[in-house]
Amino acid sequence: MLRNVAHRVLVVEDEEDIAIPLVRTLEREGYDVLWVDSGQKALDELQSRSAEVVILDLGLPDMDGLEVCRRARDAGYEGAIMIVTARAGELDRVVGLDYGADDYLAKPFGLAELQARVRALIRRTSGANGHGDGIDEGALRIDVAARRVYAGEDEVPLTGKEFDVLNILAAHRDKVVSRGRLMADVWDENWYGSTKTLDVTIGRLRQKLESVGVSERVVAVRGVGFRLEGSTPDA
Repeated sequence: MLRNVAHRVLVVEDEEDIAIPLVRTLEREGYDVLWVDSGQKALDELQSRSAEVVILDLGLPDMDGLEVCRRARDAGYEGAIMIVTARAGELDRVVGLDYGADDYLAKPFGLAELQARVRALIRRTSGANGHGDGIDEGALRIDVAARRVYAGEDEVPLTGKEFDVLNILAAHRDKVVSRGRLMADVWDENWYGSTKTLDVTIGRLRQKLESVGVSERVVAVRGVGFRLEGSTPDA
């Protein structure tokens, strides 16, 4: 199980009443957790000791969290960054991803959802960053920072839209993602074309994954959306 591997998580949050329950929850899951309350402390920590996942608040006292995200990426940080913020607008979400974030969670949030997001991020990044006991043939790996997908050691050539769809499904592995959510996140909320473009993209994605022997499957849930299901590299 992932929680027995003692993956390292850096929590960057200046509000103590939010940070302490979050840290305790992650520690109970078996993560090695460090909490800092400023952007500069986060950057200093990543220089001295890296982390698989950074949980990053945007409203920090010394600098904007987006600037922390940008500087961390510029300094070579390759782990996962999840932005946690009260800024729930579409613009902030898109800007955060443009700055190098891998996921985005709006406050208030449930701790169970955050735990699931952290597990998904570690699944997606641990193989690409050299953690674990090896790569199984056919195991799906997503290098979010490089926007590349692998089946074991072999790269799967995907278009930008195919990558975005797979990335969202992988972040919610074994859960249904609605058609509306996929359309809004991949094509944006102002898309006025046919939603059949999603079906075409899903079809191509399935074909490419199956052709290289990926064990996970993209399953359609009639009238709702799609789900990525099957064995995981760290199961």
